[in-house]
Amino acid sequence: MSLKLQYATVTLEGAHLLQAVSFEVLKGKLVGLLGPNGAGKTTAVRALLGLQPLSSGSAQLDGQAADSLSAKQRALRVSYLPQARKLAWPIAVREAVALGRYAYGGPMGRLAPTDAAAVEKALERCSLLGFEDRAVTSLSGGELARVHLARALASHAPALIADEPTAALDPGHSFDVLATLQAQARSGHAVLVVLHDLALAARFCDEIILLNQGKLVVQAPPVQALTSQTLADVYGVSATWNAGHLTISGRIASSEP
Repeated sequence: MSLKLQYATVTLEGAHLLQAVSFEVLKGKLVGLLGPNGAGKTTAVRALLGLQPLSSGSAQLDGQAADSLSAKQRALRVSYLPQARKLAWPIAVREAVALGRYAYGGPMGRLAPTDAAAVEKALERCSLLGFEDRAVTSLSGGELARVHLARALASHAPALIADEPTAALDPGHSFDVLATLQAQARSGHAVLVVLHDLALAARFCDEIILLNQGKLVVQAPPVQALTSQTLADVYGVSATWNAGHLTISGRIASSEP
């Protein structure tokens, strides 16, 4: 399984959201998609999923054109955890997680044994045992984020894309989410995660894809991608590596008057 953009360009109303971006996410890898606000991260994710038309270039899911796949075909290949993930109906947590199994065709409320087992395992992995009967509308933002991650894991798709899955989470649960995504990659899945936390990305990701102003800056292991000079150029921050850990010490003072 692989997720691939090749010279992908997205231009909307004269604005270049992506400019000839090429990268690939392979199975067994946890890859962080990083960049400042407006760098093109969500556009790249939507292009990969065939949800954002390309002006030129291609997007492929396991060698097939992403925009040629039906919603069901796409769901069987890649599980998507979007940035905006509100749930307006007071369904139970178990029901929300079971939505990850819809592509397999089972009727809601009557899960097949394999579906039920996938849901139960996902609840366990996301520390949601004991929450099964709670209404999703009664949960905190952090708890709801874990429900959505469990839904994505329950799908058992060979690839997973998560757009800012640690938003609204405290540091401890953010750490747990990245550890869960890392384990998902280690089990043979291709995992792409959009992050803003550079230190967390450096700690868990096998590779970093760094975008800036719609262009690919680098795709490489964290220590090669997140160099002091690159982070100064892209983010305007001072950063150092020490014993394999990345530390952001602050904003670089501007020389402009």
